Amino acid sequence: MSEQPPRSEGTRPVITPPRVVVALCLIAPFVAMLWVGSYARVEPTVIGIPFFYWYQLFWVFASTGLTSLAYVLVRRERRARKGGAPE
Repeated sequence: MSEQPPRSEGTRPVITPPRVVVALCLIAPFVAMLWVGSYARVEPTVIGIPFFYWYQLFWVFASTGLTSLAYVLVRRERRARKGGAPE
């Protein structure tokens, strides 16, 4: 494992656009699942499956995609910060 040098007092982490996108990708599934009032209903049904169930199943796959996107963005940013060196 590589050790990172300690940050000096008074320096703040850099907020970059990729980091904001990563945060949104990781927060969106939590907000969607915790806001139960938005999906606590039966209609519309899809091939006989109530909305409550297929909405949650949709978020299983959407969360996978969003987490993968967040991972790729973080790796790309780390690589750019290291000057293109492979990890």
